Amino acid sequence: MATIKIKQIKSRANRPIDQKRTLDSLGLTKMNKVVEHEDTPAVRGMINKVHHLVEVVD
Repeated sequence: MATIKIKQIKSRANRPIDQKRTLDSLGLTKMNKVVEHEDTPAVRGMINKVHHLVEVVD
């Protein structure tokens, strides 16, 4: 299955708790951290929820 790399580009400070938990679920705990996940609908949904805090890296 294809993989996708996700990078946190903005801080989690002063964000709602559900967005912080979504970042935790993705494994993003610090700024500029890059994680790799399988490209599934569940992961795409999490990215969509915090799209303003992350970017998809090639």
